Amino acid sequence: METIDGWTGRTACALQAALLMSNESFAQHLKVATRTVASWHEEPDKRPNSKTQQILDRKYEQASPAAKKRFAAKVSPSADAEADGAVADAEQRLSADPNIGAALEWLDQHAGWEPGTARQRVASRLARLNVHELQDRGSRRGRVNQRHIAHALAGYYRDRVESHGRYCASYGPDREVVTSVLTHPDWLDLECPLIASHDRLAVADIAADEHVSLDDEAAERAAQRLAETLATGVRLVDMPLYQLMGIEIRRGEIAGSVGVGHFVAYALTMDLLEGELVDALAADVPIRHGELPLRDWHLPDIASALNVSGRVCAGGALALCAIARPASPERGEADYVLLVQERSSQVVNAARRLAVIPKGFHQPLTDLGAGAQIGSTLRREMEEELFGRNDLDNTVTDQRRADPMHPSRLSEPMRSLMDNPDRLRMECTGFGLNLVSGNFEFASLIVIDDENFWSRYGGEIGANWEAIGLRQYSSLDRPLLAELIADVAWSNEGLFALLQGLRRLEQIGGDRVNLPAIEWDVRQ
Repeated sequence: METIDGWTGRTACALQAALLMSNESFAQHLKVATRTVASWHEEPDKRPNSKTQQILDRKYEQASPAAKKRFAAKVSPSADAEADGAVADAEQRLSADPNIGAALEWLDQHAGWEPGTARQRVASRLARLNVHELQDRGSRRGRVNQRHIAHALAGYYRDRVESHGRYCASYGPDREVVTSVLTHPDWLDLECPLIASHDRLAVADIAADEHVSLDDEAAERAAQRLAETLATGVRLVDMPLYQLMGIEIRRGEIAGSVGVGHFVAYALTMDLLEGELVDALAADVPIRHGELPLRDWHLPDIASALNVSGRVCAGGALALCAIARPASPERGEADYVLLVQERSSQVVNAARRLAVIPKGFHQPLTDLGAGAQIGSTLRREMEEELFGRNDLDNTVTDQRRADPMHPSRLSEPMRSLMDNPDRLRMECTGFGLNLVSGNFEFASLIVIDDENFWSRYGGEIGANWEAIGLRQYSSLDRPLLAELIADVAWSNEGLFALLQGLRRLEQIGGDRVNLPAIEWDVRQ
């Protein structure tokens, strides 16, 4: 199946043909308008919205073997040849990719295996993998949404720690969302400017993940992850990654300590927990201790989630981005444009889910000290994810510059913001630990109040490879924003950042906003 990056008009029409349906019957089958199906024929590169993506996933999964075979033939007439080529590429990466080599070496060391064992086990698993089965698994995973995950983790984590709980929010009569983000009342509504005097994480350990050990089950799952990474062509780059060692948060200030670890340590440990959970939910496996061996090993209870120095605790920063727009005859009054991304399946985190943008792992570029500031990550991610700076993407190119964020290298939109700091407002709005994978999440808000910025640069803003689509919403469209909050395609951390960002924007946005009234709760 060729929908690993999400459905397009072309692949949706291929499914229609495979099911031998007319436009009308296919529309009825999906419970969408007939004109929607017709639009896919007219615009084959058009991407259906997230709800329809999930419906298409489900209908493909329910299709007969004969229909699936017809579908595969239509979307990839040379599927077998492509599969052979993918296997050859994977075997080449296993032998030559230094990042895969680093992952294999790390796995041997932390599993207690003899050198070379990980390579042998990954090669053996790679030879047995069926890429089409992996793609079908991606379809099944697409049926599991944010609400399923939050509900399942509420059942798994029944232990309680005083004052800590899951972030919940109400946003209207009888409208509520519950997330998997573990937080505390003192960690919310921080109003913390992301400047050096308030944004004060410091590096305390440059070998943060050396203590990690893997039992037999965790080691074998890590080997499987590497084999699947190779088979599906997912990017894996072993760059330094900040890991949280301690946190001190109060309104207006972020402090604490981070260590510097390896990205592969995260990719082969905590990042495996989401896939294990989602696969269990898709297969109707009970979400409880004894059924999820990786979670039982790495993140068995709330106490282990809060013990950030005793485990791999990676994560990052993500921000609701609000850019002022002038009034116009077509759109109406002056507002903020709010940006939301649909994540690609090729990303390590929150694949095929909704998130605010920018969103990135907290990691240094070249300066370990200054890079520990949350604002440093958000400025880098703005350049990379919104303003097209591909040279900052360490999955695409080697980083050889002494100062990649030097003023002389900034994109024109970012330079215009940095030349006048009053134009760019960045605040941390909340902090939490995501029980999906134990990640730390710094929810933030980025506000650009100069409406000339959108007039001049709005046409240049575009998501990078990490997203398959970028949506815009008006800060004056209260009903549509309420529907956005209710969308089950959100990642838990993305929804957390959206809600906290909207709360803060309501306070500072003046006449440009008409937002849902959001009230949070910390539910134990």
